[in-house]
Amino acid sequence: MPLEISPNLDALFVRLAHPARIIITTHQKPDGDAMGSSLALWHYLNKIGQRPVFISPTTYADFLRWLPGTDQALIYTDHKERCDELIDKADVIFCLDFGELHRAADVGHRIARSAAIKVNIDHHILPPEKAFADYWYRDEKASSTCELIYDFIYHHNPDNLLDTDTATCLYTGLVTDTGAFRYSVNPRVHEVAAQLLAAGVDIDRVSFHLFSNFSENRTRFMGYALYECLHVLPQYHTAYFRLPLEAQERFQLREGDTEGLVNFALGIEGVNFAILLNEQPDMVKISFRSLGKFATNLFAAHFKGGGHHNASGGKSTESLAQTEQRLLALLEEYKTQLDYEL
Repeated sequence: MPLEISPNLDALFVRLAHPARIIITTHQKPDGDAMGSSLALWHYLNKIGQRPVFISPTTYADFLRWLPGTDQALIYTDHKERCDELIDKADVIFCLDFGELHRAADVGHRIARSAAIKVNIDHHILPPEKAFADYWYRDEKASSTCELIYDFIYHHNPDNLLDTDTATCLYTGLVTDTGAFRYSVNPRVHEVAAQLLAAGVDIDRVSFHLFSNFSENRTRFMGYALYECLHVLPQYHTAYFRLPLEAQERFQLREGDTEGLVNFALGIEGVNFAILLNEQPDMVKISFRSLGKFATNLFAAHFKGGGHHNASGGKSTESLAQTEQRLLALLEEYKTQLDYEL
């Protein structure tokens, strides 16, 4: 669907012109786009005189902790009582990079009971009946929520109060949600990136923290996963990682250490579809990536998931072995759709 903007969005801008108790939040286990968009909006609202609070439902990857403003973030799981009080007393709550409240875990449940004005800015596919917000700024074709936050700021203030910190956060979301500008890219993405660079983004610094600053354990794990956990299925133009819990414990993985692993499978000649089966104590978390025309979000629906055309996720409450068998059976059904050349 094209860009969807609340017809009464100007009323929200009028509200933001006066002091308000504002909460910004995102989905659990936030990625680069979730953190980047939330912190960028936090910086911008501070610049126009508000004093917002950013609440992350859970902790996030170490490689995102350098982002300006993370030292001011509240982790809900660490400060539950304080966060609950702030949500209950809020006048406006911005919900970024998710369209269904359950994706924000306990924070979402608390927001559902709040009388605050709710604003949703997101780029994920959302069934109309799931809408919960009073105001929205949504575009399923946008590369990232950071792209939409850039537009939201410009819509609110054409003079564009972008400073280096705000631009750095936005650029991080653009880079991470496009796979370093490899997918979900259109001319608009590069136009926005150019404006962010003009605002002072240090590309070398961003690239270092996102791609060149990992722990020794994580680096060794990547080698192990590529050698021991990768399965290539040429007949389906598919490759997948089967990552058991004991392997993650062996390498003492931390939040975010498996980020990007699934993309390695797309670098194999002839592979159009890549999957990561990531065993957790209570479920199997699944990541899907594709090149070209195969719709990962439609495939992810078989695993209670969704997302974008080329990048999505799902989960399974079956065992890792059972999930793997179900995946293989589905690949046989999709064999014809997966057989194409870029």
